[in-house]
Amino acid sequence: MIVSFIEGFLLGLGAAVPLGPINILIMNEAIKEYRNGVMIGLGAMSSDITYLFLIFFGLLVYIDKPEILMTLSVLGGLFLTYLAYVIFINRDKKIDVSGEKVDKRSLFKLYAKGFALTFINPYTIGFWLSTSGYIASKDLNPLVTLLGMLSAILLWITLMPYFVHKSKHKISHRVSNIINIISAFILLCFGIIMLINLLV
Repeated sequence: MIVSFIEGFLLGLGAAVPLGPINILIMNEAIKEYRNGVMIGLGAMSSDITYLFLIFFGLLVYIDKPEILMTLSVLGGLFLTYLAYVIFINRDKKIDVSGEKVDKRSLFKLYAKGFALTFINPYTIGFWLSTSGYIASKDLNPLVTLLGMLSAILLWITLMPYFVHKSKHKISHRVSNIINIISAFILLCFGIIMLINLLV
């Protein structure tokens, strides 16, 4: 049981920690408001849980098809390009340090953004398929392993934005502008790579 949880926890960190579109968005939003970053992360985690249920009920095989993966790649590439554009045009906005409350609709939009970006990413499907195969081959307890994975992801999406948000007072307007430009560039690269992979 403990081994299953530890292996699951490490797998969860392996999924959550690497610098990808979701982590870029979480950091970009957490600078503005802690809850913003958490909501992006919760949306992404909910998408992961959705795929876990699809695997559990044997429904992922209907999604893991070339035409569906191609459609998801197109949508994912275009969505990332759009997000890069939005961040870039808003790059000059000052960081709000007043702690203004964010309305529920804005929080839901952030949640939906995190969910959609993860759900239409074909790499998410590949990750969970390979993970389910790994769990089966290692004879681990599936539920305990998944609990470990989700614990690691939840820990990451709450702690990482917290530290980013707490350091926002040290970030000047100029540095904030540069961070936004770099974030937009990285997201654009991810989007372009996703679209190019369709041609390879």
